[in-house]
Amino acid sequence: MSDFYKDVFTGLIFTIGILGFISGEFIVSSTLFAASAISSNVLVTRRLGHKGS
Repeated sequence: MSDFYKDVFTGLIFTIGILGFISGEFIVSSTLFAASAISSNVLVTRRLGHKGS
């Protein structure tokens, strides 16, 4: 999967999390925010070329 699709996926998860928060689904929105944060962090780490510690 290319970086563009990964960015779109991360943005989509984040947007759905915001909509879930507005509608009152706090557990679902928290899970989606966490998933988007982890996904974003993995993407940034891979782009920078870190192998981990």
